[in-house]
Amino acid sequence: MNDISLEQAQAVVEASLAKSREIGTAMNIAVVDAGGNLKAFGRQDGAWIGSIDISQKKARTARFFDMNTGDIGALSQPGGPLHNIEVSNGGLITFPGGIPLKIDGAVVGAVGVSGSTVENDHTVAQAGADALQ
Repeated sequence: MNDISLEQAQAVVEASLAKSREIGTAMNIAVVDAGGNLKAFGRQDGAWIGSIDISQKKARTARFFDMNTGDIGALSQPGGPLHNIEVSNGGLITFPGGIPLKIDGAVVGAVGVSGSTVENDHTVAQAGADALQ
């Protein structure tokens, strides 16, 4: 199984932190490995304490299903094919801010970001994901 290295995970966190500073937000950034285990984490000064858990759950959700969490959210609405999926796996997050991390097309982990609007969370997560490309 392909897995993200510690150096790569820290690069994702650093790229995400740089983007959050650029847009003026305080974020929690979690990177999980291919097994969904926490590999690297960053919490900016002033970032919401409640968003620590959310960032980690966004990362795990993105890895468990190899999809952006916002895409899962669209499928999990009432009447959708994944309705109530967020109560599985010990609790998932199904709104934007979680993105699978890929190297040469293989999923090696995921990044989850929380601390602002879901749009900002996704933007910061995408900056982290882009650091691996």
